[in-house]
Amino acid sequence: MMNKILKSPKFVTFVWVLGLVIVWELGAFVIAGTKRTPENVLPHLWQIAQSVFSTKKVTANQTALQIVLLNAGITLGRAVVGFIIGALSGYVLALLMRRFSAIEKIAFPYLMLIQLIPILGMAPVVLAITQDINKSRIVIAAILTFYPVAVNTLAGLKAIEKEKLELFYSYAAKSYEVYQKLMIPASIPSLFTGLKIAAPMAVTASILVDTLQGGGGIGCMLSQSLKHAMSIFVFWQIVFFSAIVGILSFYLMVMLEKIFVPGARSARRRS
Repeated sequence: MMNKILKSPKFVTFVWVLGLVIVWELGAFVIAGTKRTPENVLPHLWQIAQSVFSTKKVTANQTALQIVLLNAGITLGRAVVGFIIGALSGYVLALLMRRFSAIEKIAFPYLMLIQLIPILGMAPVVLAITQDINKSRIVIAAILTFYPVAVNTLAGLKAIEKEKLELFYSYAAKSYEVYQKLMIPASIPSLFTGLKIAAPMAVTASILVDTLQGGGGIGCMLSQSLKHAMSIFVFWQIVFFSAIVGILSFYLMVMLEKIFVPGARSARRRS
């Protein structure tokens, strides 16, 4: 029984989290002994938690938590719009690439090229094209969502057994019927694989681009707090908030996968 508990994923996760907390606190104590204001470098975790519930204003009329939540709504709104656009575009392109080999040959190299361009290099180019900060952030979130969705969906479409396709063709099924009754349903598990990769990436990209372009958003507040324009606890709240949102976005896709494809995970485990 004890051996089973020690090998369980939950116990392993607990040990990792506990280890990170211990290392963090040791670092905070070391810095506290060498710096006059250790909260400006590495505060204790309890200090960060305390700042979340503090009513002390860090600007003229806002607490640290209010600043984070207000700007988080701006950033996450852009990330969600970009994610939806990228997911739909990537899925449609995957269907077209599977249907027409010429489109795959033309589009796939560009997909790889887009993926290789760093976000830091992509952001100024997109901004120059769109001439709008908000639109550029949505476009970048869409681009980062577009690639994993398109590639994973295409892989799922190509993995469909030839026997199933031949069966449809033997019954003289039309192309749209093959896609409607076989290809699209069979591609949904692969689609969710791409979505689980893309969701945290869209959030991360939106935050990172905020730090470069300004104009509101938690990335912009992150940059300002590092420059001591406001309490450093704003910085640490944003760091933890971003990590939590990224993890939750992944598990949201997992939950949706269970709803729309209830047997997908068990099938993968058996294979």
